[in-house]
Amino acid sequence: MSLVETKNDLLKDLNLNGNADYRIIDAMVEGDTKYLKDLRINLKNAIAADNISVKEAYLIALSVAVNERNVTLIESFTKLAKDNDASESEIAEIHACTSLLSVNNVFYRFRHFVGKDSYNKMPAKIKMNVMLNPVLGKPFFELVSLVISALNGCETCVKSHEAHLIQLGVSEERIFDSIRLASVVKGLCVTIN
Repeated sequence: MSLVETKNDLLKDLNLNGNADYRIIDAMVEGDTKYLKDLRINLKNAIAADNISVKEAYLIALSVAVNERNVTLIESFTKLAKDNDASESEIAEIHACTSLLSVNNVFYRFRHFVGKDSYNKMPAKIKMNVMLNPVLGKPFFELVSLVISALNGCETCVKSHEAHLIQLGVSEERIFDSIRLASVVKGLCVTIN
């Protein structure tokens, strides 16, 4: 399969217009990099992972696209999630969760980096009501929270969400599949913008 065919198949997988301007992908095709094939295979494998449903995979992918502010992929993954029975409420909650975690990641990363007890003793005073009774269910909301925290590099948040997921009975394999998917979609966000 040629790289032009790979590009077209990747865009078709994402329901994206093949005639639009995708400079980075086009540069990969012109430069004859095999990474484009790897990216497509990695995405297909991550979406079809054993421990997350296709709907969940597209919701996780959407959270990554939202976090990375990639409008093209936000539209793509929103449609793909809806095509796999995601509701408007679930889509909205992905946006809310991603926004909340962006707030928390900055705040808790600051506390962690500075490492002063004085800051750790001060109340956060950050409202997080969306976490109390999430439409997505607590385990999946925590899974998305972990994904966003990993993307944003908040060690404290990553450790906290991973521990909470284990307490909720979520398997390490499910956690791993979700993080692997987020990693691939992060790479996709760099490639398609």
